[in-house]
Amino acid sequence: MSGLFAAILLRQAGWQADIYERVDVGLIGRGAGIVTHAEMRAVLRAAGCDPDRDLGIDISQRRTLDRSGRIIGEHACPQTLTSWDRVFRMLRAQCPDRHYHIGKELQGIEQSDAGVIAHFSDGSRATGDLLVGADGFRSNVRAAVLPAVKPVYAGYIAWRGLVDESALPPAVHADVFEAMVFGLPPNQQFICYPVAGRDNDLRAGHRRCNFVWYRPAEEATALPWLLTDADGNFHALGIPPPLIRPEVIASLHEASRALLAPQLDTIVGLTLQPFLQPIFDVETSRMAVGRVAIIGDAAFLARPHVAAGVTKAAEDALALVEALRGHDDVATALAAFERARIPVNRRIMQRARELGGYLQPHLLSPDALAAAERHHTPQAIMAEIAVLDFLKG
Repeated sequence: MSGLFAAILLRQAGWQADIYERVDVGLIGRGAGIVTHAEMRAVLRAAGCDPDRDLGIDISQRRTLDRSGRIIGEHACPQTLTSWDRVFRMLRAQCPDRHYHIGKELQGIEQSDAGVIAHFSDGSRATGDLLVGADGFRSNVRAAVLPAVKPVYAGYIAWRGLVDESALPPAVHADVFEAMVFGLPPNQQFICYPVAGRDNDLRAGHRRCNFVWYRPAEEATALPWLLTDADGNFHALGIPPPLIRPEVIASLHEASRALLAPQLDTIVGLTLQPFLQPIFDVETSRMAVGRVAIIGDAAFLARPHVAAGVTKAAEDALALVEALRGHDDVATALAAFERARIPVNRRIMQRARELGGYLQPHLLSPDALAAAERHHTPQAIMAEIAVLDFLKG
C-alpha cells in the first residue's frame, strides 16, 4: 500500500516511478479491515482517487458487550470502515500496468553518488536515483541497509476473520453489524465491525463482518504451538491461514465459547478460515540511508490499536514526495523527510504500546499492568479514537 502511494505521488511530481512487488500474484482480494481517517482521505485525494465515493461503510457508534451479551456501553463515534482490498484497488487503478512488476524479490542493493541499483532474485535489476523500501515489516530493503533492525514480538497475537453478512442470524446482525462492537475478556480485546463484501460489494446483505481478537501468547511456549504447521515447520513471523493446524482452530473456538458474548462467539464460529497474526513492533533509527528511503511498516510497524497503519504509510509517502519537491538533490531531500517523519512515527509507536499494554500481563510488573488496565474499561475503549493531529504533537 505504501509503495502504491509513493509511486503514484512521485509520478505526479514528475518522477518516473516503477513498483517491484516481491510476490508473483496480484494482491487483489485481501479483506482485512481498515479504519479511515481524514488524513488518509486527503492523501487518497492527492493520489487521484475519490475517497468520497464508495470508500467503505459508515457507522455512527461504538458498543461494548459483556460476557452474557448485554450492552454495557455505547458511545457516538462516526467513522468510515473500509478494507485493505478496497483501498488497494483504488490506488492500483492509478498505477499503469507497465510500471507495476510482480515476482521481483529484492536480493541486494548497490549505491553510489550517481544512483542506486536494485538486484532481484530472477537476475534482473533496476537502476534509479532513488529506491523506496515500502515492502512491509518483513522488509528486504530494510534488511539490506539496516540489518540490525528486527521485528520484536509484543507478547500477544490477533485472531482475525471475515463472515458474510448474509450468514449472520438476524438477532446477531441487529446487535453487532451496524457498529464497532467490543468484547473485553480479562487482558484481551475483541473487536468486530462491518466491511465491504466480496468484490467490494457495499450493498446491504452483501457486506461482511470483520473481527479481530487480541490474546496474550507467551513467546517461548504458546507462540510456537500456534505457529507450527502439521509438518512441524515453525512460521516465526506469521503462518499462512491454510497451514494452521485443526487443533489450533479448535482451541480458538473453545476459548470463544468460554470468554465471549454469544453474539461474538457466533461470529467466530461462522468464520470459514480464521487467520492468525503475531503482533510485532518494528522501529527504525533511520528512514533514509544514502539514496534509499524506508516508509510504511518497513520503517515503523505500530501495533494496530491506533488504527492508523495505512494512514501512517500514506503520510510517509506524501512527506517523501514533498521533501523531494522542496530540495534540489536526493540526499538533502531524504534528510528533510527523515527529520519530519521519525518523530511522528515514534509517537504513534508509543501510543500503540500504551493502548496494548494490558494485553501483555506476563511481561509487565503488577504496577505496570495496573496502570495499563486503565485502557481496558468499556469507557476507555469506546472513547479511544485515533486522532492523528494529537499524535503529530
